[in-house]
Amino acid sequence: MAAERETGPTRVVIEGGHVLSMDPRVGEPLGADVLVEDGRIVEVRRDSGARGDRDAEWTRTAERIDARGCLVLPGFVDTHRHMWQAILRGSGADQTLEQYFDVVLHSLGPRLGPEDLGLGNLLSALGALDAGVTTVQDISNITKVTEEHTDALVHALDDAGIRAVFAYGQGDERDTRRIRDGRMHSDDALVTMALNAEPAGDEDVLREWALARDLDLSLALHVRGGRPLSRLRQLGVLRPGTVYIHGTGLDAGELRILADSGGGLSIAPGIEMTMGHGLPPFAAAAAVGLRPGLSADVEAAAASDLFGQMRTAFQVARFAALHGTDGVGAPLPTTRDVLEFATIDGARVLGMDDRIGSITPGKQADIVVLRADRPGVVPVYDAVGTVVSAMDRADVDTVLVAGRVVKRDGRLLRPDLPALAERANEVRDRLARTGHLRTRTPSSTAARTVRSSSLSR
Repeated sequence: MAAERETGPTRVVIEGGHVLSMDPRVGEPLGADVLVEDGRIVEVRRDSGARGDRDAEWTRTAERIDARGCLVLPGFVDTHRHMWQAILRGSGADQTLEQYFDVVLHSLGPRLGPEDLGLGNLLSALGALDAGVTTVQDISNITKVTEEHTDALVHALDDAGIRAVFAYGQGDERDTRRIRDGRMHSDDALVTMALNAEPAGDEDVLREWALARDLDLSLALHVRGGRPLSRLRQLGVLRPGTVYIHGTGLDAGELRILADSGGGLSIAPGIEMTMGHGLPPFAAAAAVGLRPGLSADVEAAAASDLFGQMRTAFQVARFAALHGTDGVGAPLPTTRDVLEFATIDGARVLGMDDRIGSITPGKQADIVVLRADRPGVVPVYDAVGTVVSAMDRADVDTVLVAGRVVKRDGRLLRPDLPALAERANEVRDRLARTGHLRTRTPSSTAARTVRSSSLSR
């Protein structure tokens, strides 16, 4: 059962924060107000103390969020995440890529029913929101055995209140058309649709990309090594707005085709380093003018936030540049580059930078307020550097999606969190009883209850 949502007034003012807008025209004003109305950013007012009578009246009728001493950013954008796998969180942390295919995709995935998958998507979405990630592209690479499977996955995204791109994969054309023509016919909704293209023979590629054109959907596909872009160009299917995932091992020519076609690149640096995909291609992408987005990828092996991904991206890209291991000689990346990857560049990769990714008047009010007074953060000398190098989900105080508050005072507005945790534990225990999942967890009900209750704090 979906939890009740806080509706609140149509006007919100986020008061007195240090705004890191990610928009050069707006800049990074200190002590500024961000005015929101009907889900959109109306104005960024630089001097929160200079209000006239009209401004005072506007503020009086708005919900007020005190952001003094805080950093105010656009919500983070995760360009590639297999959200259903949140139901298997941490179970594959030690896996290589081949082990992940064998265990998660081929063994555990088929044993999950619609309710399990919906719970995974919901937990992933809530974990994202808790960490200030307001937009996720859900690469739904789980077989849609029935319409019930598909509906459970999509319903969970709607229930969470997150902005999401549901990249439909592992299903048939009839079900794809049903979802597109039914609950995902609008491209202006909070949850929209794309296609997750699968590795396949030429005839299947032509059919899949033709379906995307017919339904006016963007595509997302994993590419690693070889000459996948050259092949797609030969087949005549390259389309602007396609999201290419990983890109490890692609040479400069392949990346140039990607850039020239109007595609975007999604890099998952944590998973690429630990599972063995190869060196995340930050330098190679920069050499052909690509600004990538970041992604958490698989929660069976990675955390659901982008703070860790930003730090990994910064460290990997800097190491490659400083030690010449990229073979490109790209400029030394900065923390600002990485924060842009997680916000405006991620929005651009998803073709949504006209709506989200920066605190710009007219855009959707997907906004995160980060506390800057906690012991692990204070004092702040360089706000951008602090976000990338020192902050984590514990610093996320308030989150808005399309102007609606989904996290306030460090707490997700979901009274059903303990119940969701218990359901997730039951799925874990069921998989363990069948012998398909090895667990190393406290087994007592009391331990599980304490852990579940702590999620709501």
